Amino acid sequence: MADGEKKQLLHLVFGGELRSLDSMDFRDLDALDIVGIFPDYASAHQAWKSKAQMTVDNAHMRYFIVHMHRMLNPHDDSQSAS
Repeated sequence: MADGEKKQLLHLVFGGELRSLDSMDFRDLDALDIVGIFPDYASAHQAWKSKAQMTVDNAHMRYFIVHMHRMLNPHDDSQSAS
């Protein structure tokens, strides 16, 4: 990594309609909205917030941020707290 270059901490943003408000089961897996993969938490959070605000009228629609960098390298203690 070059000097001044930020370490990539990949985050996935996705969402979909839940079967019920008290579960994490999606109504239709084929209809999941894969928003994208982002290089850091801040940009992932911005995308998540935008999508969540666009679907605020649908109580069953939920968007999530997945910390992919933690799954790719779970033993790396140098990762940020995001």
